[in-house]
Amino acid sequence: MERVILIKYGELTTKKGNRNFFVQLLYKCIQNKLANYNVKIFKDLSRMYIEFNDKDLDEILKRVNNIFGIHEYLVAYKINTDVETIKEKVLEIVKEEKFNTFKVETKRSYKEFPINSQDFSRQLGGLILKNINNIKVDVHNPELLVNVEIRKEYTYIYTNYYYGLGGYPNNTLGKGMLMLSGGIDSPVAAYLAMKRGVHVEALYFEAIPHTSINARNKVIELCKKLSVYTSSIKLHIVPFTEIQEAIYKTADEDYVITIMRRMMYRITERMAKRRRCLAIINGESIGQVASQTLTSMRVINSVTNYPVIRPVACLDKLEIMEIARKIDTYDISILPYEDCCTVFVPKHPVINPKMELCEDMETRFDYQELINKALKNIKTITITEHDKNEFNDLL
Repeated sequence: MERVILIKYGELTTKKGNRNFFVQLLYKCIQNKLANYNVKIFKDLSRMYIEFNDKDLDEILKRVNNIFGIHEYLVAYKINTDVETIKEKVLEIVKEEKFNTFKVETKRSYKEFPINSQDFSRQLGGLILKNINNIKVDVHNPELLVNVEIRKEYTYIYTNYYYGLGGYPNNTLGKGMLMLSGGIDSPVAAYLAMKRGVHVEALYFEAIPHTSINARNKVIELCKKLSVYTSSIKLHIVPFTEIQEAIYKTADEDYVITIMRRMMYRITERMAKRRRCLAIINGESIGQVASQTLTSMRVINSVTNYPVIRPVACLDKLEIMEIARKIDTYDISILPYEDCCTVFVPKHPVINPKMELCEDMETRFDYQELINKALKNIKTITITEHDKNEFNDLL
């Protein structure tokens, strides 16, 4: 029997007139992810089918599992649409399974098939009961669910399925510029934005010698983890030392973080425009730290008119940590290498900053010149999932 991987779209099927656009993007994403395998991919508006070599199945399933836009995926047996052939193959398949209870579910999209779905499910169930001992039907919570999808040319039979990541295919909705630190929150924010079809580029602020090469390498490793869900990620490394030192020398101590974040937003907006990104993305979560109170977020956000997406804004820390473990970024994020957001944290950062005080402190140094200099000296690297490059040329 020939086997195929069957892809179900889920949310993409709600797009009505735009469905073909989303399906085509998903098709391209799957093509890119499986480019190194000998596969054939066929699609229609409700399903996608992948023909494969059996030896590659496990690796292909791992890759399919990391593609946004897929609601469910499964390995199905593909046979001719014929009553006796279907019965024979169903019995052959279930004899390879271990179970005590089962249910047969038939979907008949080919209406010229001579038996309706409900009656054919009963016939198949009776056939299984007659040929396998010590089992029974359970229509509510079966150990084995036998699915039979009857189409005109072929019928597909499968017993197990897996939930995909859902969401939209990568780059469905354009690019966003991610403010990526080495912490737990921003990689999770990136993952959730990518799930909604946003292609992410990342901006990392480093302040050598106050931050270490280890902190940069930590961010590179996070990008490798995130690139599993796309083809590659561009990481833009911003030299932030002079700006941070100027802030520390001129601003009131309790306002250091607020002024620093305002500078980061200004740089991120400029870089987003340069890279034709449509929004800024970050890992801010309401109330988690002093710069993420609503008052602080308003004062910091006031320096940009760009849309700012905060995917984890209303999640608590435990929820964010759970997603970080799921996407395998948590263990990297907790490595003890400080980034520039933590290296100069004051003892008592202001939680209700005043806009006019921020603007006054910013007149104490020429931040525009420093921002222009930082933007001129940004270094950009492209990171892929299995990248072996150590990026030593950035030293």
